[in-house]
Amino acid sequence: MSLITTVDYHTGGEPFRIVTGGVPPIEGRTVLERRERARAAPFDEVRRMLCHEPRGHADMYGCFVVPPDDAGAALGVLFWHKDGYSTACGHGTIALATWAVESGLVEAAPDGVTEVAIDVPSGRVVARVACRSGAVEAVVFVSVPAFVMARGWPVETSRGRVLVDVAWGGAIYASVEAAALGSSATAGQVAELIALGREIKRSLAGSEVARHPSEPRLDGVYGTIFWDALGDGPAELHQRNVTVFADGEVDRSPCGSGTAARVALLADEGRMREGRVLVHESCVGSVFRAWIEARVEPCSGTGGRPAVVPAIEGCAFKTGEHRFVRDPRDAIGLGFVLR
Repeated sequence: MSLITTVDYHTGGEPFRIVTGGVPPIEGRTVLERRERARAAPFDEVRRMLCHEPRGHADMYGCFVVPPDDAGAALGVLFWHKDGYSTACGHGTIALATWAVESGLVEAAPDGVTEVAIDVPSGRVVARVACRSGAVEAVVFVSVPAFVMARGWPVETSRGRVLVDVAWGGAIYASVEAAALGSSATAGQVAELIALGREIKRSLAGSEVARHPSEPRLDGVYGTIFWDALGDGPAELHQRNVTVFADGEVDRSPCGSGTAARVALLADEGRMREGRVLVHESCVGSVFRAWIEARVEPCSGTGGRPAVVPAIEGCAFKTGEHRFVRDPRDAIGLGFVLR
């Protein structure tokens, strides 16, 4: 029997399964190269086994920990879900940084903030891990630069034509107010939002807004963010969202890279500025807080677009440790998904 060990966390209700043993090294000079290698056996078989039922479920999420691109980061990471590998994951970054400190992989001050640099497929991010009396209290991750890719892009859906905004936040997201589709970003509407999210993603596939401006390996619309406005104040914006990513998966957290994309859109509208916070709520009531850390001048990496560097705060909690096995006599093998 093959044996895979993991440590599991959740960030805002969204699971994150960290593989800690049983997987051979994934070769490559960079995290992005290793992401391509991980698509093949035996690594992709491990992803499937840990995501699919009966060991996982249709909305499972996790990662392989890999070496960083260089000595400037503490570790690298390959994020995965039931359908493959993502380019970024904010809730996963928060969980991974928490695990790195709690496991002793990264030495942290028992009281104060420790910075943990992590190489993800879309670039290098920094997690600021705040501890008190040796316990992790919160994590702020500073995203890769986020920018607007398109405004008012027309998409045909089963509820008629809708105009979506597209932004990069470590992954490419379409964004639309749920009310424009006669819905709301609430738990009771998840089933219909999954269907609409799949329609929007299919419509945008292969279009110019699905192409990253400088790196083809980052191409593809990753998800659709359906959002509700919950009120604006002088110091805060309050919104709720349901993010449907990959093939119909629903983020239980407010979605970290999706929050980064929302910050880019709100900054472009002039609604987000330095000193103002986005209170970003999920459909299960968990909350991320986000703000503009810095602004970036137009450059080749953003396709000549102005960008902002979002910072996003959340908390992750350990839920268990696991020893997964695969019995060669098991006809179910690597598992299955029903959605």
